[in-house]
Amino acid sequence: MYLRAVAVWCGILVLASVNGAIRDLGLTPVLGDTAARALSTVVLAALVLLVAWATIGWIGPGDRRQARRIGLLWLALTLAFELLAGHYGFGKPWAELLADYDLSRGRIWILALLVTLGAPMWAAWRRGLPNEPGPR
Repeated sequence: MYLRAVAVWCGILVLASVNGAIRDLGLTPVLGDTAARALSTVVLAALVLLVAWATIGWIGPGDRRQARRIGLLWLALTLAFELLAGHYGFGKPWAELLADYDLSRGRIWILALLVTLGAPMWAAWRRGLPNEPGPR
Protein backbone atom coordinates (compact mmCIF):
# COMPACT_ATOMS: atom_id res chain seq x y z
CA MET A 1 0.00 0.00 0.00
CA TYR A 2 2.70 2.52 0.94
CA LEU A 3 4.75 1.82 -2.20
CA ARG A 4 1.67 2.51 -4.30
CA ALA A 5 1.06 5.70 -2.29
CA VAL A 6 4.63 6.84 -3.02
CA ALA A 7 4.16 6.04 -6.71
CA VAL A 8 1.01 8.19 -6.78
CA TRP A 9 2.86 10.97 -4.94
CA CYS A 10 5.56 10.85 -7.64
CA GLY A 11 2.81 11.45 -10.19
CA ILE A 12 1.58 14.39 -8.11
CA LEU A 13 5.15 15.70 -8.07
CA VAL A 14 5.20 15.65 -11.88
CA LEU A 15 1.86 17.50 -11.99
CA ALA A 16 3.17 20.04 -9.46
CA SER A 17 6.30 20.61 -11.53
CA VAL A 18 4.31 21.17 -14.72
CA ASN A 19 1.94 23.43 -12.79
CA GLY A 20 4.90 25.46 -11.49
CA ALA A 21 6.38 25.78 -14.97
CA ILE A 22 3.05 27.01 -16.36
CA ARG A 23 2.87 29.48 -13.48
CA ASP A 24 6.39 30.81 -14.03
CA LEU A 25 6.29 30.93 -17.83
CA GLY A 26 2.68 31.82 -18.53
CA LEU A 27 0.78 33.13 -15.54
CA THR A 28 3.32 35.28 -13.70
CA PRO A 29 4.03 37.61 -16.66
CA VAL A 30 0.29 38.19 -17.11
CA LEU A 31 -1.08 38.16 -13.54
CA GLY A 32 1.94 39.10 -11.44
CA ASP A 33 3.69 36.88 -8.91
CA THR A 34 1.18 36.88 -6.04
CA ALA A 35 -1.92 36.21 -8.16
CA ALA A 36 -0.13 33.62 -10.28
CA ARG A 37 1.06 31.77 -7.17
CA ALA A 38 -2.44 31.84 -5.67
CA LEU A 39 -4.06 30.51 -8.85
CA SER A 40 -1.36 27.88 -9.23
CA THR A 41 -1.87 26.75 -5.63
CA VAL A 42 -5.64 26.39 -6.12
CA VAL A 43 -5.11 24.44 -9.35
CA LEU A 44 -2.60 22.14 -7.68
CA ALA A 45 -4.93 21.54 -4.73
CA ALA A 46 -7.70 20.56 -7.15
CA LEU A 47 -5.32 18.24 -9.02
CA VAL A 48 -4.26 16.55 -5.76
CA LEU A 49 -7.92 15.96 -4.85
CA LEU A 50 -8.61 14.54 -8.30
CA VAL A 51 -5.57 12.24 -8.20
CA ALA A 52 -6.42 11.05 -4.69
CA TRP A 53 -10.01 10.30 -5.68
CA ALA A 54 -8.91 8.49 -8.85
CA THR A 55 -6.20 6.38 -7.20
CA ILE A 56 -7.36 5.63 -3.66
CA GLY A 57 -8.83 2.30 -4.76
CA TRP A 58 -5.54 1.27 -6.36
CA ILE A 59 -3.49 2.45 -3.38
CA GLY A 60 -5.71 0.20 -1.27
CA PRO A 61 -6.11 1.53 2.26
CA GLY A 62 -8.47 -0.68 4.23
CA ASP A 63 -9.98 2.20 6.18
CA ARG A 64 -9.77 5.95 6.64
CA ARG A 65 -7.14 5.60 9.35
CA GLN A 66 -4.78 4.08 6.80
CA ALA A 67 -5.78 6.80 4.35
CA ARG A 68 -4.83 9.38 6.99
CA ARG A 69 -1.39 7.76 7.19
CA ILE A 70 -1.07 8.07 3.42
CA GLY A 71 -1.89 11.78 3.77
CA LEU A 72 0.83 12.15 6.39
CA LEU A 73 3.26 10.35 4.09
CA TRP A 74 2.36 12.62 1.16
CA LEU A 75 2.75 15.70 3.36
CA ALA A 76 6.16 14.56 4.63
CA LEU A 77 7.36 13.79 1.10
CA THR A 78 6.09 17.14 -0.17
CA LEU A 79 7.76 19.13 2.61
CA ALA A 80 10.99 17.19 2.21
CA PHE A 81 11.03 17.82 -1.52
CA GLU A 82 10.04 21.49 -1.25
CA LEU A 83 12.57 22.33 1.44
CA LEU A 84 15.45 19.91 0.95
CA ALA A 85 15.44 19.64 -2.84
CA GLY A 86 14.61 23.33 -3.10
CA HIS A 87 17.57 24.34 -0.97
CA TYR A 88 20.20 21.68 -1.62
CA GLY A 89 19.19 20.64 -5.14
CA PHE A 90 18.05 23.92 -6.68
CA GLY A 91 20.10 26.29 -4.53
CA LYS A 92 17.21 28.42 -3.28
CA PRO A 93 17.90 30.31 -0.05
CA TRP A 94 15.88 29.24 3.00
CA ALA A 95 14.25 32.69 3.18
CA GLU A 96 12.90 32.33 -0.35
CA LEU A 97 11.56 28.85 0.38
CA LEU A 98 9.90 29.93 3.62
CA ALA A 99 8.35 33.00 1.95
CA ASP A 100 5.77 30.69 0.35
CA TYR A 101 4.32 30.12 3.83
CA ASP A 102 3.81 33.83 4.57
CA LEU A 103 0.04 34.40 4.48
CA SER A 104 0.52 38.12 5.16
CA ARG A 105 2.16 38.38 1.71
CA GLY A 106 -0.75 36.64 0.01
CA ARG A 107 1.08 33.32 -0.20
CA ILE A 108 -1.40 30.48 0.22
CA TRP A 109 0.91 27.53 -0.42
CA ILE A 110 -0.19 26.10 2.92
CA LEU A 111 -3.54 25.33 1.23
CA ALA A 112 -1.78 22.87 -1.08
CA LEU A 113 -0.14 21.23 1.93
CA LEU A 114 -3.43 20.93 3.83
CA VAL A 115 -5.14 19.43 0.80
CA THR A 116 -2.24 17.02 0.29
CA LEU A 117 -2.62 15.91 3.90
CA GLY A 118 -6.39 15.48 3.75
CA ALA A 119 -6.94 14.29 0.18
CA PRO A 120 -6.43 10.55 0.76
CA MET A 121 -8.81 10.56 3.73
CA TRP A 122 -11.38 12.59 1.77
CA ALA A 123 -11.08 10.18 -1.17
CA ALA A 124 -11.43 7.18 1.16
CA TRP A 125 -14.55 8.75 2.68
CA ARG A 126 -15.98 9.46 -0.80
CA ARG A 127 -15.29 5.84 -1.75
CA GLY A 128 -17.10 4.61 1.38
CA LEU A 129 -14.18 3.18 3.34
CA PRO A 130 -14.90 2.67 7.06
CA ASN A 131 -13.33 4.81 9.79
CA GLU A 132 -11.69 1.87 11.53
CA PRO A 133 -10.61 -1.59 10.43
CA GLY A 134 -13.36 -4.19 10.47
CA PRO A 135 -13.41 -7.31 12.65
CA ARG A 136 -10.72 -9.87 11.91
